[in-house]
Amino acid sequence: MSSERPPKSFSRRALLGWGGTGLALGVTASGGVAAAAIGIADDAEPGEAVPFHGAHQAGIATPVQDRLHFAAFDATTDDRDKLVAMLKEWTRAAAQMTAGHAVGDGAVGGPPEGPPDDTGEALGLKPSRLTLTVGFGPTLFTKDGKDRFGIAARRPPALVDLQVFPGDNLDGARSGGDICVQACADDPQVAVHAIRNLARIGFGKVSVRWSQLGFGKTSSTTPDAQTPRNLMGFKDGTRNISGTDASALDEHVWVSAKDGPPWMAGGSYLVARRIAMRIETWDRTSLKEQEDIFGRTKGEGAPVNGKREHDEPDLKAMLQDAHVRLAHPDSNGGARMLRRGYSFTDGTDGLGRLDAGLFFLAYQRDIRRGFLPVQTRLARIDALNEYIQHVGSAVFAVPPGVRDATGWWGKELFS
Repeated sequence: MSSERPPKSFSRRALLGWGGTGLALGVTASGGVAAAAIGIADDAEPGEAVPFHGAHQAGIATPVQDRLHFAAFDATTDDRDKLVAMLKEWTRAAAQMTAGHAVGDGAVGGPPEGPPDDTGEALGLKPSRLTLTVGFGPTLFTKDGKDRFGIAARRPPALVDLQVFPGDNLDGARSGGDICVQACADDPQVAVHAIRNLARIGFGKVSVRWSQLGFGKTSSTTPDAQTPRNLMGFKDGTRNISGTDASALDEHVWVSAKDGPPWMAGGSYLVARRIAMRIETWDRTSLKEQEDIFGRTKGEGAPVNGKREHDEPDLKAMLQDAHVRLAHPDSNGGARMLRRGYSFTDGTDGLGRLDAGLFFLAYQRDIRRGFLPVQTRLARIDALNEYIQHVGSAVFAVPPGVRDATGWWGKELFS
């Protein structure tokens, strides 16, 4: 980034001693993007910049980048004015970084007697299609019964607290959060740089509660792009909403003015789930069983009784507990979500097994009509539950975009 200042049968569960739960791994069920909203294709050059300002926040309907750094923050101040000032400073910094510039006077442009405005590890790097997306968690509105920032009455009804689903083994240290920031880029160092600088700016007002690095996008965002594969080797996101399908995005992703509250119009709701995969057990499972569990072939990604990936699935021809059958919109009253998931590997679990899986990110118009009914069904009978387990969970209200230089993240909520 430039240092110049910019212009303004056999139970493997029993063997492993844990119980799984479902997820919309989504080789058919959900997802979608609006590539046309920003005019950048999946094969865009890494030097390109994604516009920061707009009606919707970038990083939702934006074509999915290769890398992720997601961070959830807790507010360490109860002072509303300080929090608002931080959000304004975050917004200015985000506009600079997504344009490929350093923060403020940069890593080397300020007075030598004080710390620089920018941490410097992105010096010389291109924008890499960096997007930064902010959301507000339930605890920002009320925490321990306290309305710290005078916004309790403005919590959207759709921002629900998710129940613990059957098989969940949620780690509180990897769940929840007052504010989230999703940084996506084609260069991992650019994404990490962005989160690092926002955390530095927020010192004394917020602290990082948990974070997650991700790689290898697990959902395609344009109809002509090759469908990516998850760590189980299966194509993931075959049935994503087309990036040019504005009507589907309006129906399933963007909050409308009539949904309420008014400050969320043009925004969306995010469900983030850290899903552990028992990779070693999966790798010892026969190909036929793997394909039966998903309801698709591993090579082509064709559904049962189909020949090609995008053939219409015959749900009744699949096993009753096949993942595709259970997650398909036809099995869930038409429920769909916009998927932006990423794979992760975080070393080993202390027993010689990879700590690996899917960091599931799903945007929707209403959690009560999107993730909640789908996951309730999956958690109950999905055959994939034998190989996965949800270990982290969070939900956030993602406000509309910052329309111009006078706006800032959360302006509609706090004004």
